[in-house]
Amino acid sequence: MPDSTVADIQRCVAGLRIADLDTTLGEAGARIEVRAAEEAIEVAVHLGFPAAGIRADIETAVTAAVRAAVPSVPTVRASVDWAIVARSPQGGLTPLPGVRNIIAVASGKGGVGKSTTSANLALALAAEGARVGLLDADVYGPSQPTMLGISGRQPESRDGKTFEPLVAHGIETMSVGFLVDDSQAMIWRGPMVTQVVTQLTFQTAWHDLDYLVVDLPPGTGDTQLTLSQKVPVAGVVIVTTPQQVAMQVARRGLKMFEKVDVPLLGIVENMSSFVCPKCSHEEPLFGAGGGADLAAECGIPLLGAIPLDRTIRAQTDAGRPPVVADPQGVLAQRYRQVARRTAAALARRPADQKHKFPRIVVERAR
Repeated sequence: MPDSTVADIQRCVAGLRIADLDTTLGEAGARIEVRAAEEAIEVAVHLGFPAAGIRADIETAVTAAVRAAVPSVPTVRASVDWAIVARSPQGGLTPLPGVRNIIAVASGKGGVGKSTTSANLALALAAEGARVGLLDADVYGPSQPTMLGISGRQPESRDGKTFEPLVAHGIETMSVGFLVDDSQAMIWRGPMVTQVVTQLTFQTAWHDLDYLVVDLPPGTGDTQLTLSQKVPVAGVVIVTTPQQVAMQVARRGLKMFEKVDVPLLGIVENMSSFVCPKCSHEEPLFGAGGGADLAAECGIPLLGAIPLDRTIRAQTDAGRPPVVADPQGVLAQRYRQVARRTAAALARRPADQKHKFPRIVVERAR
């Protein structure tokens, strides 16, 4: 088959729009490999992000598109795989050992569901086919031990220098909540908080993670600034609710991360609507379209909208968030879409090259 036909197929597949990702395969950075003969065409789509939940859909769409473009070939086979590489963090910082990419989850104010979003995002990334960790950096209100159902456990140290992360629902996790009593008040000043966050980040023995999701405390204070200056963050996700007050504060958070050159991956609109437990009717209690408007204003994606549903509260309080409590449910699918879009947005960023080169030491000749 002529090389021009192979190139045409590649362009056809690259231009294929995937509704779930709200982008084309080409825009998502997919590498498309075509093997063409007179009797069969094989198309391999190589993604830079996990997509287990839509792999079959992409394969079906690619097969249909190629068959329509080259109807004379009787057999078309499509496959989808992915490889997750480190993306360039802010300020040229070196990636964290054992972690390819750090994704911070932030909010301008408390009470918008940031921690719940962080937990479900981490679990959803794992469900999509990635190796994931979750760092609870919300020192004043560490809630991840409860949300993941592992309260009361303590991490071990094998070498006396680093902590071994605990594992819950297939993801590694670390939290100050594992190290202090549940009833203990965190009466700490800013420098002590930043020291704890830094230690939890760098002194945890993370094991070959594709993504480390960091649940930040709300606001734009010392912890956020320390993270942006010392921790190699590949991108940040902003969580907000639709009402104007929440979006005004979220906007300030966005601007802070822009100023410190931390890449913005997108916005998650939480509590976007209320789901009636009796009839499943959705009503936008806090307004509608706020997250989309803020995303458009800032030129970043709206990663998804999560409803105000008591099931989320009940399952998360029980230590089994929706992604693991009901993997095929509507809520789990929404979180998985947020995870795919977050990972796809990150995959469009430049790959980190700094760590690929060996350290060169120049010594004076004797």
